[in-house]
Amino acid sequence: MASRSHKQLGEFELISRLCAGIRLGRRTILGPGDDCAIISASRRNLLLTVDSMVEGVHFDLRWGRPALLGARSLAVNLSDIAAMGGSPTACVVNLAVRDGVGQRTLDRIYAGLRNSAHEAGVDIVGGNITRASDLSITIALLGEVTGGAAMRRDSARPGDEIFVTGALGDAALGWRLLSGELTARGVARSYLVDRFFRPPNRLRAGQRLAAIDPTPSAIDISDGLLQDLGHILERSRVGAEIDASSIPLSPAYRAVMGDDISYAFSGGEDYELLFCLRPGYRESELTRRLRAPVRRIGRITRQKRLEVIGSLQPDLSKHGAGWDQLRSSPLKRLD
Repeated sequence: MASRSHKQLGEFELISRLCAGIRLGRRTILGPGDDCAIISASRRNLLLTVDSMVEGVHFDLRWGRPALLGARSLAVNLSDIAAMGGSPTACVVNLAVRDGVGQRTLDRIYAGLRNSAHEAGVDIVGGNITRASDLSITIALLGEVTGGAAMRRDSARPGDEIFVTGALGDAALGWRLLSGELTARGVARSYLVDRFFRPPNRLRAGQRLAAIDPTPSAIDISDGLLQDLGHILERSRVGAEIDASSIPLSPAYRAVMGDDISYAFSGGEDYELLFCLRPGYRESELTRRLRAPVRRIGRITRQKRLEVIGSLQPDLSKHGAGWDQLRSSPLKRLD
């Protein structure tokens, strides 16, 4: 049976349908259905972030898995809150819908979004639906600082050691496997594609990291290691030395790319944490405290430049220094 078009329902019927089943916490006084949501005030510092996923740039509906796309659209925002050491509270969603997108697809996108929000303790308190030439999901997410001060990009100091959680480059490979830029089969392909659709949830790791004194400098890796580390260096007015041999790579990454570490440096889409701490913390200690795998990859220097050392070097002539929303090549536009 063919899926109904969103046009057959109309804007407000579609809103009611997609919002059905949204579960709200006690902090939300008034949720979807009015001009604004009402959320009880917090005495803590508030965090606010916004991000978009756009068809033809970030995803292709022909890849399938619309529920995972819905969950992923929130996950990329949760990663920003994690990088500040905060807790997410509530969000609003703007859904831009193009002609040809069936109601079943929208239902599945919102099912994934609702489930992801419930798991993260986020209330979906409102939003908007509009027509557009491409399908896109834009989420504005509110959070709060739960511990001491929020982690920031401008507090790295010479001598600090640089760490990352997880493994790098997997999601970028998954994106390129889906888009046809790369080929792979079997377990490696399945793993890498899944890493694209299911970004890691580092909220708890970020909150535990923020409790380490003094407060670390941190950022989430969304546009690639080099690009995002560059933001810390610029804001902190320092430099860095990165040991290429210490970059954490998964067996699936090595199976596809061998010794080519370029995507781990510049691929983007990892949504892991990159942070700087004063010397003395062991990887094993941080892994235990954050309850996430942690690897030391370099150190902060006084010289305002970024140097990559080691026998393995990323080939930035092929992949660039990282993802740029206004310059990076989009996917082939859908007809």
